[in-house]
Amino acid sequence: MTSRRLFTLLLACAAATSTVFAQTLEAPKGRTILSVSGKIAVKNKGDLAVFDMAMIEALPQHSFTTRTPWYDKPVKFTGPLLSDVLAAVKASGTTLSAVAINDYKISIPVDDIARHGVLMARLIDDQPIPVRSKGPLFVVYPFDNSAELRSSVYYERSIWQLKALDLQ
Repeated sequence: MTSRRLFTLLLACAAATSTVFAQTLEAPKGRTILSVSGKIAVKNKGDLAVFDMAMIEALPQHSFTTRTPWYDKPVKFTGPLLSDVLAAVKASGTTLSAVAINDYKISIPVDDIARHGVLMARLIDDQPIPVRSKGPLFVVYPFDNSAELRSSVYYERSIWQLKALDLQ
């Protein structure tokens, strides 16, 4: 085998290996804070994809500042885009059912997620969000980006104390 062929073969193996690894999700090392179920292709605990905070922090992080009905001034939210969370589990489906720690449940159209840049915040004003202050995860829309988003429809979809997502 020529060195060129060997190099090409090694490159193909490396590409295939990285593709396999990209389709796996490590098991959480810390306490599970989010579980994702339903129409997902990548799982790490039975039929679920579960995340600890370190796994959430390892996803690409984004921030925006927006006014909300829950705070008296604009607040900076930071965390992964909800679309990045769904991409990590290779989600499909048209509706995302989100459930909070207190079992509040809301449906979010998957179209909303990319169209509006919906964030799964883990920080408010650069600080972790305690459970008693709507944490540790808070789904939030960039309300200041559009008058359409400043309505009860989108406020209700901004679920705090998020614990589970189910793709339907």
